[in-house]
Amino acid sequence: MEQNLNLTAEAMSDSDERMKETLALSSEAERDRDKSMSDSDSEDEAQQNLQIESLQTELVTNPSNYDAHLQYIRLLRRMGDVDKLSRAREAMSELFPLSPTMWRQWIKDELSLNTAARPEAFSRILKLYERGVFDYLSVSLWCDYINFVQEFDPMVRQFSPTGISKARDLFESALTAAGLHVAEGSKIWEAYKKYEQDILLTFDDTDEQAKEKQVQRIRSLFHRQLSVPLAGMSSTITAYKTWEMEQGSLQDVESIDLVDIYPHVAASYQKALEMYNARFHLEEQILSPNISDSERLQHYMNYLKFEQSSGMPARIQVLYERAITDFPITPDLWLDCTRNLDNTLKVGNIVSNVYSRATKNCPWVGELWVRYMLSLERGHASEKDLSEIFEKSLLCTFSTLDEYLDLFLTRVDGLRRRMASSSEEDLEYKIIRETFQRASDYLSPYLKNTEGLLHLHAYWARLETKLGKDITAARGVWENCLKLCGSMLESWTGYIAMEVELGHINEARSIYKRCYSKRFSGTGSEDICQSWLRFEREFGKLEDFDHALHKVTPRMDELKLFRMQQESKSAEESEKNTKRNAREKRKLGSDITEEQSPSKRFRDVGNPKKAPEENKYHVQNISQVTKVEGVNWKNTKIDDNPSEQQFSHEKNRGYSDQCTAFLSNLHPTANYEHIRNFFSDVGGIVAIRILHDKFTGKSRGLAYVDFLDEEHLAAAIAKNRLKLIGKKLSIARSDPKRGGRESSNPKTLTEHDATNHSSQKASGSKETDDTYKGDVKDVKFSSRKPGNDNIQLKGKNTFAVPRNVRPLGFTTNKPKAEEGDEKPKSNEEFRKIFIR
Repeated sequence: MEQNLNLTAEAMSDSDERMKETLALSSEAERDRDKSMSDSDSEDEAQQNLQIESLQTELVTNPSNYDAHLQYIRLLRRMGDVDKLSRAREAMSELFPLSPTMWRQWIKDELSLNTAARPEAFSRILKLYERGVFDYLSVSLWCDYINFVQEFDPMVRQFSPTGISKARDLFESALTAAGLHVAEGSKIWEAYKKYEQDILLTFDDTDEQAKEKQVQRIRSLFHRQLSVPLAGMSSTITAYKTWEMEQGSLQDVESIDLVDIYPHVAASYQKALEMYNARFHLEEQILSPNISDSERLQHYMNYLKFEQSSGMPARIQVLYERAITDFPITPDLWLDCTRNLDNTLKVGNIVSNVYSRATKNCPWVGELWVRYMLSLERGHASEKDLSEIFEKSLLCTFSTLDEYLDLFLTRVDGLRRRMASSSEEDLEYKIIRETFQRASDYLSPYLKNTEGLLHLHAYWARLETKLGKDITAARGVWENCLKLCGSMLESWTGYIAMEVELGHINEARSIYKRCYSKRFSGTGSEDICQSWLRFEREFGKLEDFDHALHKVTPRMDELKLFRMQQESKSAEESEKNTKRNAREKRKLGSDITEEQSPSKRFRDVGNPKKAPEENKYHVQNISQVTKVEGVNWKNTKIDDNPSEQQFSHEKNRGYSDQCTAFLSNLHPTANYEHIRNFFSDVGGIVAIRILHDKFTGKSRGLAYVDFLDEEHLAAAIAKNRLKLIGKKLSIARSDPKRGGRESSNPKTLTEHDATNHSSQKASGSKETDDTYKGDVKDVKFSSRKPGNDNIQLKGKNTFAVPRNVRPLGFTTNKPKAEEGDEKPKSNEEFRKIFIR
């Protein structure tokens, strides 16, 4: 027995040891597991902190990032950082409307942290509910709002007169916002009736008059609800009959017809039931869970058209609110919704509130901001409120610059109207001037030579004269407009019209003198010349008219010749295209493509009229300057330097000899870059043309430089006798109108002599003017006789004679070339001439 006891004791001892070991191992495992979980939590927390820091940085640089706000709030809510969470929600709410779900989460968190019975907590949560129901239409959030007030407001809970009045105001606000919600509006009606029935239970049986008054209030609520098309109307009528039976008005719910007691109620109910049945299929479509967002939106639009046909503004607005809740960033919905309110309500807090929410949901739509400001003006909002909305709108990013322009103009319109009214005598004109200046500074870099910018400056100049009473400022506005829109005829005619309207005839005449020689698009150049003549006929003296006629006549002749040249060019291009299309049609039936032989290509180059599209480069290189009936037309030599070619095209301005400088004594190696750098301190260069020798292609030491205006030209002439590449330049104003044939000797050629000489038929040079290349249609060579269409070339230019070029290696017996004539070129030499 003792042995058994000893064995048992040993077994128990071994068992205890094993248990201790097991417990030790278990404890160690638990410690390891706790340590692992702790390490995992630490890693998660570190990762979350990194995400929070990243999101904070993103929100500082880009506060309008909606998704970043959502992620930031989710992370803070998960980590339980109450203070940061509250600040993050407030920051997001200032920029964006929050969804009903986000408001309910926010309020739920506040309720879990604070006792709503405390006055400060109750007031804070009440404000959250008020803000929440403002952002979007949500019946559920309205019901939560009502339940919160009934539960935590002591006066409402105790049915005190003040509390009852407060609760009824809240219920009526809820009915105004969502009582016409076909699918869910009955929830608010039911809550309202239940509250009134609870009030009835508080009356003493002895106070029959008060009880009867309360019964009538409940009956009125039933009647109102039965006249509205809502889901569950059959249950509502049954509940009403039951309630009337409890009050003793009905004996039997099933057998007694409502028409016998309240015929007007029965008629209203029947009409509401018919309205609900007409909308039932539309409600099913927008509430269906098995459709895409685009289909649901289309169903909403169809539903809205149906409601608009009935012409009930309140019902239409509730449906718009439902659609906006489901599609909050659809601009068309907001535009239609606000347009509907403008046409029905026009003014009031409801309209301004909707516009406020619209611009928060779709801040990138400029039209919403414009109509928002107009709505505030209709409601006689203060200048402070209008200025605040205008400044907010300028912080948004719109898709087009015209939207910014429309905002500025709308702002000026409102300021002008209020300044003209007697009620805004304290409004100063300088606010309008500052608004115009901001618009010009902001839009001018992007809207040069556009009708929008021209309209802005014309409006500004008119207000400077009418409201600002400052003609000097108005002229300054027009001068600034000419710098930005000087190539538009309307900018000059608008400036002239202002001076004529004010009776400043001399000032208007000076503007005509500045612009009559400019080139405008279309028929603008002819129009401004004719306008000047009409002006002098109506306002000027005979001497003024003669002077204008003397100036305008050669300009009109020049424009007429240019137009004829352009029409001839267009006709020839059209003929070429017709012939080319005909050739392509003839080739459609053939599958064999033959490559053009080299000799054929060179023959085509020798005859410019037959030159195909790919040989235009060579044709232009052998063209020369010609004089057509007193007007200088110049072909362009395409330079091999791409930067020089690009510079010649700078701004693509029309030629005007009034702002051209003539350079002589140029170094032979001077190129476009040297000249451009030489005048870099002057600026305003439009084009550079260096004269080259016709035969050698070398620079003749002469050049023309076109400038933007007289100021830049004067500054360029002031650099006369300064050195460029070791040689003193001679710089003078170009005056090609001084006629007469002059010497062709470059050494004795004066500035105006060289200009005339460059346009003579015997000229030995050609100008490089990329700005005006292609103006000449038929190139006339120096030996061409009037009335002779055959080109005769003599001397050593035998390479340019149109002839058949034989293939390489072709030999023939030809008489020996006469002494003094150049030996005919080989094909290889001929090719090098054209490709060098």
